[in-house]
Amino acid sequence: MTSLRKNIEEMDGYLPGFQPENESEWIKLNTNENPYPPSPRVREAILNELGKDGANLRKYPDAGSRQARAAAAQVYNVDPAWVIMANGSDELLNNLIRAFVGEGEELAYVHPSYSYYATLAEIQGAKVARFTLNDEYTLADFPPRYTGKLFFLTSPNAPLGCRFTNDYICELASRCDGVLVVDEAYADFAEKTSIELVEQNENIIVTRTFSKSYSLAGMRLGLAVARPEVVAALDKIRDHYHLDRLALVAATAALADQAWLQENVAKIRKTREWFSSELRQLGYRVVPSQANFIFATPLDLDGERVYQALFERKILVRHFSDPLLKHGLRISIGTREEMEATLAAVQEIG
Repeated sequence: MTSLRKNIEEMDGYLPGFQPENESEWIKLNTNENPYPPSPRVREAILNELGKDGANLRKYPDAGSRQARAAAAQVYNVDPAWVIMANGSDELLNNLIRAFVGEGEELAYVHPSYSYYATLAEIQGAKVARFTLNDEYTLADFPPRYTGKLFFLTSPNAPLGCRFTNDYICELASRCDGVLVVDEAYADFAEKTSIELVEQNENIIVTRTFSKSYSLAGMRLGLAVARPEVVAALDKIRDHYHLDRLALVAATAALADQAWLQENVAKIRKTREWFSSELRQLGYRVVPSQANFIFATPLDLDGERVYQALFERKILVRHFSDPLLKHGLRISIGTREEMEATLAAVQEIG
């Protein structure tokens, strides 16, 4: 169609992980979903919001997400004016680019990391800079001054799982003329988070998702902690009713049950450390992870071979064609039973 914008016509869309039709027949470890259900309070809140006849659904939701913002503010020890809710953290990433990066201006991210940054940049018509990691999992080529408008730093990194220290993040922020966005999709599985840095640094924003630690990938929920003027700007450009009534009460209930969150996170961390140790004993190189997945490389550096063999056994993991990643596999951490079955399959494959 000649009326399409040229960059949209020519770009490739984001390719999510494979979703099998009959999920019950698979061990699904390819999209970093939480293997445990969300807090029982979430189901209770949704049913309560629906009521007997679902009449509440005829009314628009709270456009300001006030209760959910208040709940998040209490968890993260900030004023609600520093919090914005979102339809998944992807909405935030998109709107941050829209707010800070004009067409033809530059944003940056680490490669490898979340590949959706590139897609969002293409949609906006933005220029892109990529920075690589060294063997110590810090940036190998970040300049003394980065003059771009926006820099996405995924911490813990996906797909590798390594986390950047807060001191290092502050150092990077001090070298950015623009905004540093710490994408903390997996931070609840880490030893420390970066939320506290937002108040300490004028140019740091932290984004979060409910998809991983809160077991709510199906609800499409996210949030950001940012300075009030940034939150106000993001409020201007988001869809006016961007979260439905059920999502809002689910978010509020999930945030209120931190004990449930911590119990599930602890189980995943324990399984992650056990599974990583077992793979290393088989000769795999495993990047030390602070996420709910690991990145593991077989001795022969042929990640695709192991991926295909696991696929044939109805075990889904993630293999990337990127030259920097194709040697290994990203494996989500499931239940102990799922990981035992996966380990047995890896031993059989050799």
